[in-house]
Amino acid sequence: MTTVERWMTRGPVTIEADATIIEAIHLLKEKNVRRLPVMEKGKFVGLLTERMIKEFTPSKATALDTWEMHYILSKTQVRQAMNPNPLTVTPDTDLIEAAQLIHDRKLYGICVTDRRGNLVGILTTTNILEALIAICRNPQICGQ
Repeated sequence: MTTVERWMTRGPVTIEADATIIEAIHLLKEKNVRRLPVMEKGKFVGLLTERMIKEFTPSKATALDTWEMHYILSKTQVRQAMNPNPLTVTPDTDLIEAAQLIHDRKLYGICVTDRRGNLVGILTTTNILEALIAICRNPQICGQ
């Protein structure tokens, strides 16, 4: 079977742990991504997703006005909203195993690290769909 390494996105967009939530929001929009591996001094230390940011920010029912909320988010560091222990896989993980993990945990992607914990890529549901399309275009594999 095929491994994660063949389908993962190498060199994913990352953010530093001491960056602000506002910086993360801008980076997500600018790079058109939904998740940011978090780095500190070159080491992978967590994951921040759009969903985490939405859950972290005050609700629309808050008494804070837009400027107050923007101020708070401009002072709040990414490390306060990130998941410090995200699930990871290694490049040699079987793609089916990684896809099953993403499915079972209701994730949209998973960070890929080497055996020493260094970030080497990210595997998203889009990557998995690309693999499925490519594999199923091969009639011998999908029985067409």
